[in-house]
Amino acid sequence: MKYTTMTMATTTVHSFVCFVVFFSMVVVSSSSGQRHPHFCKNTPNSSGQLTPDYYRFSCPNVFITVKRIVEQAIKCEPRMGASLLRLHFHDCWVSGCDGSVLLIDIGNFIGEQSAIPNKNSLRGFDVVAQIKAELNSVCPCGNVVSCADILAIAARDSIHILGGPRYQVLLGRLDSLTANVADAKNLPSPSSNFTKLIASFLSHGFGLKDLVVLSGAHTIGRARCGTFRSRIFNDNDINSNFADGLKTVCPANASLGGNNTAPFDATTNVFDTVYYQELTRQMGLLHSDQELYSGGNQTSADLVMKYSKNRAAFWGDFVVSIIKMGNLPPASSNGQVRCNCSIVNNPSPPNSHGITTSCPSPPASFFNPGTGPTHCPSLPTSSPNLGSP
Repeated sequence: MKYTTMTMATTTVHSFVCFVVFFSMVVVSSSSGQRHPHFCKNTPNSSGQLTPDYYRFSCPNVFITVKRIVEQAIKCEPRMGASLLRLHFHDCWVSGCDGSVLLIDIGNFIGEQSAIPNKNSLRGFDVVAQIKAELNSVCPCGNVVSCADILAIAARDSIHILGGPRYQVLLGRLDSLTANVADAKNLPSPSSNFTKLIASFLSHGFGLKDLVVLSGAHTIGRARCGTFRSRIFNDNDINSNFADGLKTVCPANASLGGNNTAPFDATTNVFDTVYYQELTRQMGLLHSDQELYSGGNQTSADLVMKYSKNRAAFWGDFVVSIIKMGNLPPASSNGQVRCNCSIVNNPSPPNSHGITTSCPSPPASFFNPGTGPTHCPSLPTSSPNLGSP
C-alpha cells in the first residue's frame, strides 16, 4: 500500500513538473518575441459563420480592452455611445459590415466619409483608433482584431453602458480593401418618408419590425439642426410646444445654427423606451422618426405603441435585429485585418487568417478634414504609429 501511494505521488509530481516545464517553454517563447503558433490561430470557422469566441486564443483580452476605452470615452462625453453605435450601422448598411466607413480619402480614393449622410457628421473615429492601437499592443499575436469587429463590439458596449441590453457579439469579420461612396449616399435620410424607409430596409433583407426596432437606437444621442430644421418649421404632425422649443436652438435661417444639436428624446443618455413614448406624442425629432408612428402604416404605429409601454419587448427585438444587422456579409470576400483602421495595408497577399505582413505608414489623421474630434484629452487627434502586425 505504501509503495502504491509513493508511486502515485511520484507520478503526480512528475506530471506537475512536466506541465510546469511545458508552460515555461510557452511563456519564454512568447516573452522572447516568438509567438506560439497555437495561440495565434483564431478559432476555426470552416462554415464561414461568425462566432463569439473568434479571438479566444489570438486576443483573449479583446472584450476587456474595448469596454475599458468605450467606458472612458462615454464618461468624458456621453454622446459618444450613440456615435459609436451609428458608426456600426453606417458601416454595415453599405456593402456589409467590413469597416469601410473608417477609410479616409487619400489621393484619388474617395471613401464613404465623404458621402452626404456621413460628411462632417459621423464621429468616434478617434475612439476606434485608440481601441485599435491598444489591441495591437495587448494581443499576443499583434494585429489580429479587425476594425469591423471593433465597431461591432464598441456598439454593443455603448448600448450596455448607457443602460441597455447586453448581448453576445459575433466576430470574425475582415476589413474591406475599398469603400462604396455611391451606396453610402443612399443611406436612409432624416427627411425620408415611411415608403422610402421600408424600401431601404427591404433592400437589405430586413422587415418592418427591424425598421421600427433599429430606429429605437435614437433613444440615445443628438442630431444637428440641419437634420430637423425642415420638420420643426414645415411638418404638421409635430407637437407645437415641442417645435417652438427647438426653434430656439435651430432658427429658420439656414445660415445660422446648423451645427447646434438637440437630443433625440428627453433621456438622451439612457437606452430606454422614451423615444417611442415621445413619438406617440408627436415629439419625434426627425421627420423619419415621426413617420414610424404618423406615416400611415398601422403595423408600424402599433409597434411604436408596444415598445413605448414594454421595455423588455423593445430590448428583446432590438438584440435580434442588431445581431442580424451585424451579420450583413461584405460585398467582397477579399479582406484583410488593417493595421490602421483609416487606411488599407500595403499590397501584400494576406495569409490564411487575413493578416498582411506589411503595415503602411500612418496618415496624419484618421478622419477626413472637417470631422470634429472627441473633446477628451485622453484620446488622440492624429493617427498613432500602430507598428507591425
